[in-house]
Amino acid sequence: MITKVSELVADLAERTGSAALTHEEACQLIRAQGTALVQLMHAASTLRDRHKGSVVTYSRKVFIPLTNLCRDKCGYCTFAKPPSHPDARTMTPDEVLAVARAGRAQGCKEALFSLGERPEELHAMAREHLGQLGYPSMTAYLRAMCELVYEETGLLPHANCGVLTRDELEQLRPYNGSMGLMLESVSERLLQPGEAHYGCPGKEPPRRLETIATAGELGVAFTTGILIGIGETPEERVDSLFAIRDLHQRSGNVQEVIIQNFRAKPDIRMRSWNEPSTLEMLRTIAVARLILGGEQNIQAPPNLTPDAYQMYLLAGINDWGGISPVTKDHINPERAWPMVDELRRVTEEAGFALRERLCLYPEYVRQPEFVRERLRPTTERLMDQAGLVKQEETWH
Repeated sequence: MITKVSELVADLAERTGSAALTHEEACQLIRAQGTALVQLMHAASTLRDRHKGSVVTYSRKVFIPLTNLCRDKCGYCTFAKPPSHPDARTMTPDEVLAVARAGRAQGCKEALFSLGERPEELHAMAREHLGQLGYPSMTAYLRAMCELVYEETGLLPHANCGVLTRDELEQLRPYNGSMGLMLESVSERLLQPGEAHYGCPGKEPPRRLETIATAGELGVAFTTGILIGIGETPEERVDSLFAIRDLHQRSGNVQEVIIQNFRAKPDIRMRSWNEPSTLEMLRTIAVARLILGGEQNIQAPPNLTPDAYQMYLLAGINDWGGISPVTKDHINPERAWPMVDELRRVTEEAGFALRERLCLYPEYVRQPEFVRERLRPTTERLMDQAGLVKQEETWH
């Protein structure tokens, strides 16, 4: 294996472009160990440096969990709550605004709306909440809250709400700087009884890929990614990364790919599952970089590996994702985000400069078709010539 990987890495050093790695090669590299893993990481970080230089980015955000009711029943999710749970709820407009205003006071630029997928299809409580609020669907309510937050605070909304139809994407588009939907995995095996996605109609891979592709047709930049350690094989991780690459080659709107590691929690169905190791994360990040190419933005959440996330820089990431000085990570509430000062120190110790970005990456913020007309004045006011947040406005 080491000899074979060494040969592959030596060959990769001479290649360029987004299709530098074949599927067969990726399936070999995803299992690299020892010296071979070091060589793999070096190849990936070299490709990143060639295209991204020494700048690593992050987004300063608030996390708005609009509702934690959801029709899906993921085996690893602690965010979604059944109606019988005392914490099951939908935020009111006043509560949404309070969080957004607190974020604006701390210099945030992004409002990340995260919510359960189509809860009104399954839960009477969700339908009751919507009736009390005066909206026919959770998508309609989300759209109104994105508009409210932007008009009242100037924060740029980024919605992450599950699979969407074309009509729903068109409804949300005017007041979303970008949107997100994790692919997680293309393995349909994970939909079977006992697997991570059993009981989750919204986790069917074709539906998720279709949502992102349709968004591309509508000029909406999307964040997606994979979740590792939920029962998939290393080869299925490769399958998922190639699916994202192929999707982006067709739709052109995948602005960021997240490599996220499963973390066990006591209140989930998968609480006894083994978590992926740091080495597994490093292999997957490096292979993702070589599959997706040097121009793609790749991030891994620093709060999910608090003692080792600096190593992600050595494997080829160029972004830390959203960091909030106000709200916790409601998806992984036990994992606090690092303070921005700590993130800056860790990044600079590795030889990189930390810069704040908007929810829309520089490559996309400079393309008029990806900037919503209503959001354009704020976007242009906040960004510098490189498409990043003006440095003088970064700290408050």
